Amino acid sequence: MSAPPLIFDRKLLRARLDRAAPTYAGADFLKARAAEDAVVRLEAILREFPVAVDLGARNGAFAAALKLSDAASRVGLLIETDLSGAMLSGRAGPRLVADEEQLPFGFGKLDLVVSTLALHWTNDVIGALIQIRRALKPDGLFLGSLFGGATLNELRQCLFDAELEITGGAGPRVSPFADASDAASLLQRAGFALPVADVDRVTVRYAHPLKLLADLRAMGETSVLAERHPKPLTRQVLGRAFELYVQNFAEPDGRIPATFEILTLTGWTPDESQQKPLRPGSARMRLADALGTTEHPLPRSED
Repeated sequence: MSAPPLIFDRKLLRARLDRAAPTYAGADFLKARAAEDAVVRLEAILREFPVAVDLGARNGAFAAALKLSDAASRVGLLIETDLSGAMLSGRAGPRLVADEEQLPFGFGKLDLVVSTLALHWTNDVIGALIQIRRALKPDGLFLGSLFGGATLNELRQCLFDAELEITGGAGPRVSPFADASDAASLLQRAGFALPVADVDRVTVRYAHPLKLLADLRAMGETSVLAERHPKPLTRQVLGRAFELYVQNFAEPDGRIPATFEILTLTGWTPDESQQKPLRPGSARMRLADALGTTEHPLPRSED
């Protein structure tokens, strides 16, 4: 089997996360939003999760949100992991430096795996999800979120147009993200049962594009493409991209929007106790009876 393509430089990602760790709390609003959403979903699932893992915990947003919820009483041991040791430092609780591409957990050892806004940096999302499924017990729950393809579309467009205008050519400057239409299929391909996927689009408004770039740096979410553009991003190109951003996207009050698309995935490891679809022809009620209408057979076509 061939190795997945190398899209992201994981060593560079770790370095960016280490750099962002001291000031991450000042730009963790998306992480906090995704974590709070995960907790709300968990509240609706009335069952016990003795051993849980938060992959890509960063500053512990999920654990903090869980403490404020009734669902906390149903989650036993919560292990926080992150690619960056700096992100895990300075707080109590079991923590483990771990790469989402090479999980250290044994087969069928976990009851719950949560991952908010971290898996989009894996070179093989399907492979990471397969590892998660294998680490979960039968009927174990995976609850995750990652950035989708519409994320930073304004910035992406402006950087491309500015570079094309000034240099006559343009290359990738913003990392690619999963397409929203493929979200559910990611779980299916990884072998999860009862897959559910939905999309949350968040628009953040900034006084200037520089403020957006400062937030991305503070989040550790700047590009870590393995095949980086051969030419550095010049001030001229960046300045022109800012001009285009304001020109094309500025709102009446002068602020500029930045779109973040969050894909949320929920799936269960297969188990015999789970509901299964009925076999074709096994229904006990006619559709016409259920709808309260009269059934009219279709006319036969002539050969």
